[in-house]
Amino acid sequence: MAKQVQPISPVKNFFAGGFGGVCLVFVGHPLDTIKVRLQTQPKPQPGQAPLYSGTLDCFRKTLLREGVRGLYKGMAAPIIGVTPMFAVCFFGFGLGKRLQQRKPDDILTYPQLFAAGMLSGVFTTAIMAPGERIKCLLQIQAATGETKYSGSLDCAKQLYREAGIRGMYKGTVLTLMRDVPASGMYFMTYEWLKNILTPEGKSVSELSAPRILFAGGLAGIFNWAVAIPPDVLKSRFQTAPAGKYPNGFRDVLRELIREEGVASLYKGFTAVMIRAFPANAACFLGFEVAMKFLNWIVPGL
Repeated sequence: MAKQVQPISPVKNFFAGGFGGVCLVFVGHPLDTIKVRLQTQPKPQPGQAPLYSGTLDCFRKTLLREGVRGLYKGMAAPIIGVTPMFAVCFFGFGLGKRLQQRKPDDILTYPQLFAAGMLSGVFTTAIMAPGERIKCLLQIQAATGETKYSGSLDCAKQLYREAGIRGMYKGTVLTLMRDVPASGMYFMTYEWLKNILTPEGKSVSELSAPRILFAGGLAGIFNWAVAIPPDVLKSRFQTAPAGKYPNGFRDVLRELIREEGVASLYKGFTAVMIRAFPANAACFLGFEVAMKFLNWIVPGL
């Protein structure tokens, strides 16, 4: 395993992670919109065609009906939340690594990196759950033809007025079920690929931008390979009318399996995978660039 040159700094991870998250949203939000619309489209009546036949059909219809702006519906919520969310995510990963080190120059094993990544998933849920719910509701309302919410802030106000803080955090357990194992896979895969791609005798800190992009993009694919089934359940649960699923994700899972089969747990798979590589490549490149900048201006932090 390639040697880590810089001591682990959760504080630097916090700021660099926030910048990486902003890069991810700008690159990945259009396909996230497609993913949510595919996951939440209503079941067609007998003899009727589904609203969207697939990723390309959803993309085409969104562009025709709403223009390019339609692909960025609901982006205000993740943009507002993404800086603290990814900052906390990378902070949690840095803290998880630091807690497992006996000495600052200890090199962590891959299971330890996986455990540190899972801790980051726990850290981000408190921020991510309400933002995810707002984003999903705004993404599907354009497809239904109804305009209940005028924007992210209006959606948040209405959710709070209707059900209080519990309404804002609907789907938190499913967000945890998605993000804890997926974050472990995400960070472990990225560190593993960085080590593989680092030439003999070189440090991982000297890795070129194309190799960082490749490692970050593949890490995103591995992340979503784990995250898609709970993400489908989360999207359904968070956008369902109040009281539809009294037993939470168990009711969602039973309904999906009964009505649409196991394959329904992978709805939006193509959109997710198309999005995962460029979005996460941008995220990790942004993170590494910001980290190098921070190491240059505050080397001792």
